[in-house]
Amino acid sequence: MKYEQLAKDIIENVGGKENVNSVVHCITRLRFKLKDESKANTDVLKNMEGVVTVMKSGGQYQVVIGNHVPDVYKTVVEIGGFQNQSPVEEDGEKKKQGVFNSFIDIISGIFTPTLGVLAATGMIKGFNSLFVALGWFSDKSGTYQILNAVGDALFYFFPIFLGFTAMKKFGGNHFIGMAIGAALVYPTLSGLMAGDPLYTLFAGTMFESPVHITFLGIPVILMTYSSSVIPIIISTYVAAKLENWLKKVIPDVVKMFLVPFFTLLIIVPLTFIVIGPIATWAGQLIGQLTLWLIGLSPIIAGVFLGAFWQVFVIFGLHWGLIPIAINNIMVMGQDTILSLIFAASFAQIGAVLGVWLKTKDKKLKSLSIPAFISGIFGVTEPAIYGITLPKKKPFIISCIGAGIGGGIIGAFKTKTYMMGGLGIFSIPSFIHPKEGLTIGLWGAILGAVAAFILGFILTSLFGGKDKKSEETVEAPKTQQEKQEVSHLKNEIISSPFNGEVKPLSELKDAAFASGALGKGVAIEPSEGKLVSPVSGTVSALFPTNHAIGITTDEGAEILIHIGMDTVQLEGKYFSAHTTQGARVEKGQLLIGFDLDKIKEAGFLLTTPVVVTNHEHYNIVATTGNQVHVGDQLIELQVK
Repeated sequence: MKYEQLAKDIIENVGGKENVNSVVHCITRLRFKLKDESKANTDVLKNMEGVVTVMKSGGQYQVVIGNHVPDVYKTVVEIGGFQNQSPVEEDGEKKKQGVFNSFIDIISGIFTPTLGVLAATGMIKGFNSLFVALGWFSDKSGTYQILNAVGDALFYFFPIFLGFTAMKKFGGNHFIGMAIGAALVYPTLSGLMAGDPLYTLFAGTMFESPVHITFLGIPVILMTYSSSVIPIIISTYVAAKLENWLKKVIPDVVKMFLVPFFTLLIIVPLTFIVIGPIATWAGQLIGQLTLWLIGLSPIIAGVFLGAFWQVFVIFGLHWGLIPIAINNIMVMGQDTILSLIFAASFAQIGAVLGVWLKTKDKKLKSLSIPAFISGIFGVTEPAIYGITLPKKKPFIISCIGAGIGGGIIGAFKTKTYMMGGLGIFSIPSFIHPKEGLTIGLWGAILGAVAAFILGFILTSLFGGKDKKSEETVEAPKTQQEKQEVSHLKNEIISSPFNGEVKPLSELKDAAFASGALGKGVAIEPSEGKLVSPVSGTVSALFPTNHAIGITTDEGAEILIHIGMDTVQLEGKYFSAHTTQGARVEKGQLLIGFDLDKIKEAGFLLTTPVVVTNHEHYNIVATTGNQVHVGDQLIELQVK
């Protein structure tokens, strides 16, 4: 919270939290939409330390901060309790990410707010089981029941919590998301599955599905949604899109209740009718495939089930296997499926331990400890969603470890003889009711130990580097801000464009025109190409690709902002040919843009090229009216 006081002062002087409709940011400024701009103390803000100036443009109240605006923005959102409304950032990220990375980003973004509680409740569930195992109290006691309610409530009603966080991620009404999640775990609907079905669809096939209820005559295939993840995420994603469309077509006077009315009326039945069957049938398909693999080879089945079990759980496909396992125990007194997945949780906590040992991220370290403890007791959600899945490689490694562990268990032909606990509490389930401690039990323990060791060692060696924490990211900036003049050198800044040179004072934007954001010149580009004016490193590239910051090899900090207010285009007509943190050479193409389309959209393309650490230099700008790419534009002489 480096900018905590600045954020508090800004919120107070824009009229308080209650006066803010929304806030986003661009590369230099906070952009507020206020309910009443007259309530803002503009003069106070302009004279505030840490604020460059204040501007009003395009219906936005703009508080100009400078290059560190992303950090100030984060603090403003956190302190103000505002929704992170930065679609341009999210769109920008999607352009750079593949499908898998985008999926991981969505999953981690949705789960991050729940991680602390998720880890805490997982530990409570684990310790509650431990206390019963130690004989401190029975599972019939009131103490156990209350602790179980505390530990299990989050997991049972998980879709409600994820409905909130997913809608926040997708930009929809949080409470609509919660209502969708609540419908999925509504007790009455869940209870219907215990009764006799009305009829059965696809009888005699692997997709055989009992139908207990219909909706307007359409059969509804019920499934267990408690603790599920993907159904609520898909539902809220579609709901957010539908809600945004409804807001455009429904009159404002009735929008408050008709938008959620139609959203819920459409999405909840759609979820039960479409998403439920897809998940159910996919699970049944996995179940049949698993039975075939077990018949073919228990070792192959163990590798398959162990490696993919955590993936099945994430997508809710494991529900196609659990009923088969339960039926096997009830009818035959033994089951193979539950045995083969035993090593998965141990591979997961091995990977978590590897992350804990390797990471320097304090937040990740603190989350790893409770995730490890709850994982010992078989509650792996905190480990998966909080640590291994967001880091990707540890999750893949845990799947590899679980696959090898499952293969070992399969080789010993281990069987489960009763429905027991999770994690270490599953061990008694492998004891043969008549023969006692058989080789199958030792096979299960060996597989779990192997999975744990592999998860730990492989993550320690190949688990990937830490994502830069805020402290790591800010450190170079702090060094540059405090950099001594003796470290800088004289240099020439070349023109990044072909075009007409203009003084900054002619710009419509007061922050640039006054030189508050840096000293330099402006260029009216005649071609839609921005090339690097120096050799150095891309220190900032805004997700909409309309602005870029470069730190030169000689220490100068250059900011180039294509056009005025072009952030409002949200990346349209701009394409980046580099990335933040990349090394660039003088003359290298950095950004392409459609000059004509931007002008047609009503935006000025006059572009400031400024030196943001200008206080260390005497700046001599070109006296020519026209420049070409590579021509001398600015000469920097160290003071």
